Amino acid sequence: MNQPTLDDTDLRIIELLLENALRSHKEIGEQVHLTSQAVGARVRKLQDMQVIEGYTLRWRPEKLGLAVHAFIVFFMNLHQSHHSFRSYVQSRQEVQEMHRVSGEGCYWLRVRVTDMAELNRLLDDLLRFGNYKLSLSTEQLK
Repeated sequence: MNQPTLDDTDLRIIELLLENALRSHKEIGEQVHLTSQAVGARVRKLQDMQVIEGYTLRWRPEKLGLAVHAFIVFFMNLHQSHHSFRSYVQSRQEVQEMHRVSGEGCYWLRVRVTDMAELNRLLDDLLRFGNYKLSLSTEQLK
């Protein structure tokens, strides 16, 4: 099945939405020289093509007390079920992202917690599935 191609205008619309997903179709239209209705049609096309999956929010977790930002490289125990580990991680709201990876480790986790005590409780819980290597973010640059 041939996938429809994107033109420069579609790519510019995506770029503008990536900068600010709340930007109106009218504002985008002014930038790409289309009517707001034409922009809306292109955005719907991009959604139908699954180029645009959804919209997200940039936030400042530290303003909500989530001051510790950690990255965990996780190594599964040899006889431990990946399914039970995945289910556990899915149930933990402090785990923001989970990636199954090749190379070092089995999974990479991105975690945000209020303090080191909360992080230590999570790390202690993770030990039943395997071992980990921990890195802490000292500053987010991008």
